[in-house]
Amino acid sequence: MTDNNYRPTLAQLRAFVAVAEYRHFGTAANHMGVSQPTLSQSLAALEAGLGVQLIERSTRRVLVTPAGQSLMQKALLTLEAADRFVAAATGAGSGMVGALRIGMIPTVAPYVLPKALPAIRERFPDLLPHLVEDQTVRLLEALRAGLLDVAVMALPADAVGMAEIPLYDEEFVLVLPAEHPLAGQDELSAQVLHELPLLLLDEGHCLRDQTLDLCRLVNASPLLGDTRATSLATVVQCVAGGLGATLVPESAVAVETSSGALSTARFAKPAPGRVIGLVYRTSSGREDDFTLLAELLRDQAPVES
Repeated sequence: MTDNNYRPTLAQLRAFVAVAEYRHFGTAANHMGVSQPTLSQSLAALEAGLGVQLIERSTRRVLVTPAGQSLMQKALLTLEAADRFVAAATGAGSGMVGALRIGMIPTVAPYVLPKALPAIRERFPDLLPHLVEDQTVRLLEALRAGLLDVAVMALPADAVGMAEIPLYDEEFVLVLPAEHPLAGQDELSAQVLHELPLLLLDEGHCLRDQTLDLCRLVNASPLLGDTRATSLATVVQCVAGGLGATLVPESAVAVETSSGALSTARFAKPAPGRVIGLVYRTSSGREDDFTLLAELLRDQAPVES
């Protein structure tokens, strides 16, 4: 039975959220910087005070109970409110202090972070970014669940309850094996996709969907074959090995084509491409914070927009 006078501590709520997120007590304890017994005690005290089992424990796995799932969002909102309270108390004038959980899609993170992280440290020295790299669908799920504060992905996300801030536009570049007949051309028509065996990222990656959308637009039927890759670097190396061609975002071209027997070709203007932006919950109340972050990321964009 719940004690109506009981009030959980923030440490107890953080223990619950960490275990629910990582589904592993050791990993959750490491993330929080506490010992595993301390974490277990905090969670047990929370469950005892609420009179509700939040986490189902066994020797093989950790599960969130239905009650835990229903209370997870409220716990996250409480922690967010506490973080905003502390941020306001610092007199810093913004919430850009403390932990900030940032998600990024895999075709953005490696090309944005080398410039963005040092800039974040310099401009927001009291901010502690936590980075999560994942596919768009899972990032949006994490945003809705409150496991992420903000995410960088291709726009439009078209997700209910989410706000978007565009960061930069970038074109798609055709990456080909060295000495390919199209190498070096810069006025290609998208119709050329009819003639090429295209290699794509595995299902779930938005770059795959964007490439397929472009193919549909010009009524091209890419020869997808059996090659499967979860990283852009692997796809490009398959191109270098003569297995086909691929479309690469402008921001990734310099990095991914720096080694290997590769060449590039570009499309005539207006070239196909994508818009990268920030996505966050409208309910977070952090529009000003994320506008500041967007300005910084825009200044450090890996391409000229």
